[in-house]
Amino acid sequence: MRIKELLNLRFSAAMQAAGIPSECSPTLALSGKPQFGDYQANGAMGAAKRLKTNPRELAAKILENLDLDGIADKLEIAGPGFINIYLSNDFLANSVAQSAVKLKKNANPQTVVVDYSSPNLAKEMHVGHLRSTIIGDSIARVLEYQGHKVVRQNHMGDWGTQFGMLIAELEQHLGEGEQAALALNDLEVFYQQSKKHFDEDPGFADTARAYVVKLQSGDQHCRTLWQKFIDVSVAHNLEIYKELNVGLSREHIMPESAYNNDLQNVLDDLTAQGLAVESDGAKVVFLEELADKNGDPSPMIIQKSGGGFLYATSDLAAMRHRVNNLHADRILYYIDARQSLHMKQVFTAARKAGYAAQTVSLEHHPFGTMMGKDGKPFKTRSGGTVKLADLLVEAVERAERLIREKNTDLDDQEINLIARKVGIGAVKYADLSKTRTNDYIFDWDAMMSFEGNTAPYLQYAYTRIRSIFRKAGIDPQSFSAEINIVEPQEKTLTMKLLQFEEIIDQVASEGYPHILCNYVYELASAFMSFYEQCPVLKDDVAKETQNSRLQLSKQTSETIAQGLDLLGIEVMEKM
Repeated sequence: MRIKELLNLRFSAAMQAAGIPSECSPTLALSGKPQFGDYQANGAMGAAKRLKTNPRELAAKILENLDLDGIADKLEIAGPGFINIYLSNDFLANSVAQSAVKLKKNANPQTVVVDYSSPNLAKEMHVGHLRSTIIGDSIARVLEYQGHKVVRQNHMGDWGTQFGMLIAELEQHLGEGEQAALALNDLEVFYQQSKKHFDEDPGFADTARAYVVKLQSGDQHCRTLWQKFIDVSVAHNLEIYKELNVGLSREHIMPESAYNNDLQNVLDDLTAQGLAVESDGAKVVFLEELADKNGDPSPMIIQKSGGGFLYATSDLAAMRHRVNNLHADRILYYIDARQSLHMKQVFTAARKAGYAAQTVSLEHHPFGTMMGKDGKPFKTRSGGTVKLADLLVEAVERAERLIREKNTDLDDQEINLIARKVGIGAVKYADLSKTRTNDYIFDWDAMMSFEGNTAPYLQYAYTRIRSIFRKAGIDPQSFSAEINIVEPQEKTLTMKLLQFEEIIDQVASEGYPHILCNYVYELASAFMSFYEQCPVLKDDVAKETQNSRLQLSKQTSETIAQGLDLLGIEVMEKM
């Protein structure tokens, strides 16, 4: 049981025994300063206000009924009614020893669908796809760690008007004897060629438009060409996912086209329910719940006047699939903040249509934009879109140069492996460590630094701890010892280790990976303070003390590694 959870149960029981209504909370929080204990319970003041009594007297009543034997060494009332809790060192030592055991199976696992990455297959992945991909993947990892059944869904854009243009272009290339793989070798260039062709050649444009209709009606020739394009695009994306150390694979792809056969069913159902009505030739759901300041309902177009369906239609079809077939308890969407209104419309319409009961949690987890140092969306020097593949190559190259400058003892194979982990980790952590709803500045120098709250610093912190065991000639995997807390830095480090599961609970609930990043950084910093003040391998350190400190070091390294793994960042034994 988490320490805060245990304290909360004990305080709640004491408050009720003191005659305080059960809805009054103990309001427990970590203490900001050591002189005020390890935790503070601030609930007496709120309860006293409700009961119209003296808060210090009420706090004293709570303490009379509070049983923290073996948990706290000291309890005191401070100020207007705060209760300061000084935890027992023995209790903390026993708790951290138990925390080394991996999480038991979740007693109440949920099925959680996580919708993330979702690139458009008409183009190569670019930096705009990075945030959805790595934030969504981190949350999926955290939820799996907790024992939930996570269903990753990569809602790739593989359907729509642009594919008629691309199929017509590919047909011309194949007609000239070129292989599909070669023609589509550079997706960005291919897209630009086809767009130029579409804009400048009316005959080609007419063919492209006709191919859209044929594709959507199931024409075999168009479907064959379309599939060639999809295969090349998907292969490119899977390479990016592998390089990024992201857990998306081919089996997780559920593109827009997967719902094509259900779009008419969605429209028919919405019409039968009286939700979709005709408006200027289009079929529209008017959502009173999202009315503007003038009271006008928010229009959600389900079918255009020309008969075409929209993103909203496929999103509703996807919702039906996720609820009815995947049996989702929670559905998390990691989609750009600019799509907030669209997601509100989808969620509202889905509830009204009965596609998602109130028991199913529908959550849009938006994120901001990656910005350049000039404060504008991140672009190449020429103003073009930065390809994600190129960004990752540059990250590894920069990391390799740094590592060669800092270490000449490693061979080329080791350097290449470390450079990949450091470079990719730096890019991911720079993003994940920022509050996802904010825009952030992409800065190579800051993210590659071995100082401060960065992936290289944390990866290096891990290797430094593991080097202690190499120096001692001890295998950390098989090492185990009893922890004995004496020094303040040992207690601070132990307290920080014991917060890990609480942090994981918070990240899983709120979907903010930066909370985990901050925790891992604080843990590494707490270890550095501990290591400076509490010698581990010095000759004058007693064997029992040395073993205790080695055990704390081992658990710290494992927790750093676990935290980084949940962020999708790899560690290495040497650096």
